[in-house]
Amino acid sequence: MEDDRDENGDRTGVEPGAVEYEPVGVKHLLSEMKDTAELLIDLSYSSVLFGSQSVAQEVLTLEQRMDVLQLKARMSLLMAARNPSDAEALAPVLGVVAATEKISDAAGDIAKIVTEEIGLPDAVRGALPEALETLVSIELAENSDLVGRTLGDRNLETETGVRVIALRRQGEWLLNPDRQTEPKAGDVLLLRGPEEGIDTVYTEVTGREYPTPDPPKMEIEDVGRAVDSIVLMKNMSELAVDLAYGAVLFDNRAVAREVRELEIEVDALQSRFEAWTLRAASRVDDTVSLRGLVHLAQSSEVISDAALEISDGVLRGLDTHPVVTAAVEESVEIITRLEIDPDSTLDDETLGDQLVSTKTGMRVIAVRRGTGENAEWIVSPGPDTRLKAGDVIIAKGTRAGSDRLEAMTSE
Repeated sequence: MEDDRDENGDRTGVEPGAVEYEPVGVKHLLSEMKDTAELLIDLSYSSVLFGSQSVAQEVLTLEQRMDVLQLKARMSLLMAARNPSDAEALAPVLGVVAATEKISDAAGDIAKIVTEEIGLPDAVRGALPEALETLVSIELAENSDLVGRTLGDRNLETETGVRVIALRRQGEWLLNPDRQTEPKAGDVLLLRGPEEGIDTVYTEVTGREYPTPDPPKMEIEDVGRAVDSIVLMKNMSELAVDLAYGAVLFDNRAVAREVRELEIEVDALQSRFEAWTLRAASRVDDTVSLRGLVHLAQSSEVISDAALEISDGVLRGLDTHPVVTAAVEESVEIITRLEIDPDSTLDDETLGDQLVSTKTGMRVIAVRRGTGENAEWIVSPGPDTRLKAGDVIIAKGTRAGSDRLEAMTSE
């Protein structure tokens, strides 16, 4: 018997937005939730740091999508539990679902700083690290040069350094579109890249000059310290999420412990942030402008807590359920673990000298040197980090980038 549906595809007699059980694979749902959560973190902070209403609205749209995904995942997991043994095995998976949903909610709270015009000091924009890439949301017009051509034909990333990280068409999201993707008029593209590249692409697509904001000055020292803490909390929270998924994928308790250490450090940063913010409150003309900083700090702390929850099963010595491992492996941005061979071009070279990120498109998020109790972990290595034969690197990026990185570690 066929379901009765209206012209929008909704079941008749069911409230719009209602979610019903459908036989959907948990692996697919978890993979999409991971990709969506990571995109939400990126978009939410970018919406605040660049004051973008359009990007903030995309965050809220994706947050609604995540609500549906987590409900479907819970339903599927409940249907899969047939006995106490199944329940024990699936309980950590429910924990991952809950933690991912928590990240989504925190990202939505960050975006509301922009959409609800919650106060935020101008100094936030000035605190951006120079290397931070710009992210913008653009709706394609009929006469755009991108319409009717594949992304590969235009070759944006090679020529401008700008990558299309997501595309929304008629309410449906395509995360990480590839070279064969053909944008259409009315599509909303999310672009990420260096500001000069964004300027070029924005003008090409819209016919208007990109409105580059001028970074304001920090007039009060304690506000500057609070803003610096926020930027550091943001970076640590994002790293914690990446490492948490890595800990789950490789069932690595050492990496999970790094997540716990990051969470502890974020807690400590939040305490210092609160002290600096309270001091600054007596010296700013508009105290309400500090509300946004408080929201950012709280949400960043929630994201780091969620990262710890994702890796909690590994810390407790519980076996990672195969469905979680498969979901992480099949997500858009994968996490890979590679060992540097003695004959590798990376041996005794720095990440910056070998242009690892530029050549591969992969971001090295951790390096392990040594084994067992004597292992040393370098978390969030920089361009000056020198690699050695035998080092194990954990990196994040596309599958094509992973193949290029693997070639560098072995030749």
